[in-house]
Amino acid sequence: MAVLRTVHPIEAESYRLLREAVDTARLPARTRDVVERVVHTTADPTWLPDLVVDEAALAAGADALAAGAPLVVDVAMVAAGITRYPSTCLVAAPEAARLAAEHGLTRSAAAIRLAARQHADGAVWAIGNAPTALFELVRLAEAGQVRPALVVGVPVGYVGAAESKAALRAAGLPQLSNRSARGGSAIAAAAVNALLYGDPLP
Repeated sequence: MAVLRTVHPIEAESYRLLREAVDTARLPARTRDVVERVVHTTADPTWLPDLVVDEAALAAGADALAAGAPLVVDVAMVAAGITRYPSTCLVAAPEAARLAAEHGLTRSAAAIRLAARQHADGAVWAIGNAPTALFELVRLAEAGQVRPALVVGVPVGYVGAAESKAALRAAGLPQLSNRSARGGSAIAAAAVNALLYGDPLP
């Protein structure tokens, strides 16, 4: 069930204009929710062909969130964009810094490794910043150490971002990703919010 909230008239009008500019009517329901919220967040219709979306995976992620599954994010900015659902972000934890130093990891990757110990089964993971975090999550999943309900994998950057998303798709995990190197915290948060809120228009 979508999170109930009051839709501001400006947001409603923005969605009406979006639907005049971008044809999303033929998309499955969850796919449409995610695509539209990402396009709405960025005012950029070119996200439509860039996103790699699986309706069944999105439905499973939405069901998991509706049932209260843990939500793990890679950076605080993703958490800040998801205001109506609690999330776990361990990148600033002292233990993440120690683990990173001991094993030659980035703090983002170390934080994912720590979070996997807490939420090994059934969590929704939203990675919007660090390709190394997504690579680590894929590695843990392939090793059987974590079983996500859904991975929103949209890290940004010239080094490793597109490659990490390709690795996510190749791993066969339930996922939402995009093909290009672009992404970011706002995109990850928008995707999760779409699963929480559903269609903002009546």
